[in-house]
Amino acid sequence: MRVHRLRATTVVLLMLCLMYFITYLDRVNVSTAAVGFGKEFNLSKTEVGLVFSAFAYPYLVFQIIGGWVSDRFGARRTLIWCGLLWAVATILTGFAGGLVSLLLARLLLGFGEGATFPAATAAMSRWVAKESRGFAQGITHAFSRIGNAVAPAAVVWIMAAHGWRESFYICGAISLAWVVGWAFVFTEDPARHPRITAQELETLAHVKKKNLKVAWGPLFMRMLPVTIVYFCYGWTLWLFLSWIPQYFLHSYDMDIKKSALFASSVFFAGVVGDTLGGIVSDRILRKTGNLKKSRSYMVSICMLLTLLSLIPLMMTHNLVVSILSLSAGFFFAEMTIGPMWALPMDIAPDCAGTASGMMNTGSALAAILSPVVSGYLIDRTGSWELPFVGSMILMGIGVVLAFRMQPDSKFQHIPAMPEDAAVNHHA
Repeated sequence: MRVHRLRATTVVLLMLCLMYFITYLDRVNVSTAAVGFGKEFNLSKTEVGLVFSAFAYPYLVFQIIGGWVSDRFGARRTLIWCGLLWAVATILTGFAGGLVSLLLARLLLGFGEGATFPAATAAMSRWVAKESRGFAQGITHAFSRIGNAVAPAAVVWIMAAHGWRESFYICGAISLAWVVGWAFVFTEDPARHPRITAQELETLAHVKKKNLKVAWGPLFMRMLPVTIVYFCYGWTLWLFLSWIPQYFLHSYDMDIKKSALFASSVFFAGVVGDTLGGIVSDRILRKTGNLKKSRSYMVSICMLLTLLSLIPLMMTHNLVVSILSLSAGFFFAEMTIGPMWALPMDIAPDCAGTASGMMNTGSALAAILSPVVSGYLIDRTGSWELPFVGSMILMGIGVVLAFRMQPDSKFQHIPAMPEDAAVNHHA
């Protein structure tokens, strides 16, 4: 099918899928490239862990701010500026001359990517029908896992042909190309898109841009259980993204090409999990009409299955067992993504960007702590399996706390007084 025949809603969703792919490619390429710059700069595992997690500090800070900005000024402008910033940061990583410059480039990447997912969620709240939100969040995050899966093999290939620095130059150029495409295809209001059809508009939620006064305290408390559950998930996510490429390399004394292949196979299990999780969540919603079952219960069950999948990793040091255990664990962990990212749109559709930013602070905090704690444990004990114990404990906590999420109870916002009404009121 030719691109110009695709529906406008499909084109927007495809552009968001590409964005998720590129942002994760730019985040996790450092995990494989660490084999090159870690040796060149003589870095310990703890220092490499700091490089992995450095982007998460500003990323954490800009979750809520970026969510509010996207709600206030729109996803189009927010993602254009964010895209330019993360592209430059990726290119600058290739120019790094040591630990300090690596950390600075990664910090800049965090600034650029901080608002991306909240802004994408704000866009989806207008461009995706309610009954398809789980699928939309699942498929976009599936593309991010494709980025995870592609990055190890792609970076190894580029490193072998040119060097670790060139991998960052190429990723940065891809990011710049996406920014240009986004500027041309996206409009804030679907009704203003030149190619939108009446049939498409009928299926959308018609979330209009309102002058809302966000009740920050109540919204934060409303999203707190969701945020904590997402922290529990995020710990496992960032353990996998940061250390799986090196896990096979060092724990099983593989060469870099074979370890990248096994890492990619684990990440591809996440691609399937993301896609299937969104489809199953939406199907449960359409069949039962129950948001609690389709979101909260599903997240709890998938977290329990993640915990159970990782247990064999603790019992034997066997390559086949490790691949199956890690792949199954990542698959079930990623099945939570569709329902989790649909929650902010279910709970607070009028300011889904702000709500999703609050939720994603959980994963951002995990991105700071998990790689460093895991690197420290590996340095101190020499065990590459020990960090997964933390994942199992937090998944167990998430199983229980997921029942505290209430997607079926819509948050009530405070409408700001229009200017003309304010004049009349004071008169």
